[in-house]
Amino acid sequence: MANGDITKVEEYDKIEVVNAWAIQVRKATKIMEENADGSLTELSSSFHRHVLQPFISSEDADGDWTHAATDISGEAASVQAIANAAWTDAVKNAFKAMREAQGS
Repeated sequence: MANGDITKVEEYDKIEVVNAWAIQVRKATKIMEENADGSLTELSSSFHRHVLQPFISSEDADGDWTHAATDISGEAASVQAIANAAWTDAVKNAFKAMREAQGS
């Protein structure tokens, strides 16, 4: 970069596990300008948040449940690593039990 150059920086600045299975993800997008001394000044920032759960669950008319695994292949490597570590078999089973207890 040269003095006055503008660049866009994206980073996953918060990845939190809530209730053992919900993963809250926040991606920060920052617009930065390089100063004459090489340091950067943040001109603006915005955030995108989303929550991941291990399954998308649904109940059919007969009361049978389907739990489709959430596809995390499009998530950042850091998000995937946390999801894979947090979503143990015990956590997945607890999530399914919770969803079925809630009903549709």
